[in-house]
Amino acid sequence: MPITRHHSGAWYYQFDRVINGRRTRANRVLPAGTTRKEALEFDQRETRRLFQLATGGDQPEPLIADAVLLYLQHHTPKLKNGKGIEGALDLLRPFYMGRPLSELPDVAREYQKAAKLAPGTVKNRLAYLRAACRWAWKHHSIGEHDPAERMVLPSVKNARQVYLTRTDMLRISRALGRSYARDVARVAFYTGMRLSEVLSSKPLEVGGMLALSVADTKNGQPKIVPVHSRIAHIVRSDWPPQLTKWTASKAVKAAMREVGLGHARLHDLRHSAASEMINAGVDLFTVGAVLGHKSTVSTARYAHLAQRTLRAAVGTIGAKISHPGEKKRAA
Repeated sequence: MPITRHHSGAWYYQFDRVINGRRTRANRVLPAGTTRKEALEFDQRETRRLFQLATGGDQPEPLIADAVLLYLQHHTPKLKNGKGIEGALDLLRPFYMGRPLSELPDVAREYQKAAKLAPGTVKNRLAYLRAACRWAWKHHSIGEHDPAERMVLPSVKNARQVYLTRTDMLRISRALGRSYARDVARVAFYTGMRLSEVLSSKPLEVGGMLALSVADTKNGQPKIVPVHSRIAHIVRSDWPPQLTKWTASKAVKAAMREVGLGHARLHDLRHSAASEMINAGVDLFTVGAVLGHKSTVSTARYAHLAQRTLRAAVGTIGAKISHPGEKKRAA
């Protein structure tokens, strides 16, 4: 049996055969956590594949592991969260190791069934695996068609709907006192920026207008946000503040608890900026541009906030409008 124990304790696959006069060798240490049953299944699949390759049979189907390897080598190093993606794919390895691309939907179903994790975590990990396989298919012709076309991810409903008003923000600011954390909270509310963007933003003049520039955002695109008049004095004096994300978040959270808003968090100030703009009549497309959304799907989560504006618009239908000429005739 080519499956044995490696000195590390993991299962070890070894293949060493002479087939049609030629020697074929292959060694692979299976991921930690792989069960004996999974190791034996891998043994069968990999041995069959190597025999097909050595005997000149049909070209074996590419493996999910091949696609993941290409993705990790050539694409994730360019991504901002590349290390996190690499870690997530490594945790999925026992489920896709030795499996052909055509079984990607099966791998997704099996992982959803086996993982005792929050649906959001499961969805994110499987989304990384889907992205890896699709990238390898598009850029390296791994597989004959989209390997993820039948892949189903778990549905997750975890969008927060905590919106703070300007009055709430001022209460939080007073609790923070004169501090850098107070400045961060106010800028987050008046720009809709994420905390990381606030702390890395740089002030600049654009066409005579003061703005904040962020070189590296979550979607990988730079953005510029005009500065509201109520925070212009903050941005003009020693910006950005020398704070860590942890310090800023901790201080703002403490202030929120102090004023009875313990259910909120600093990131909710970004959502609150969207709420303020939408309820002032700003369209969703423009709100998405301010927030830096790459896709309209992200902005769509705020669509329900526009209902008040829509009701007001619908209310004007059929309303009687008086004109100056009518008043003169009445006189």
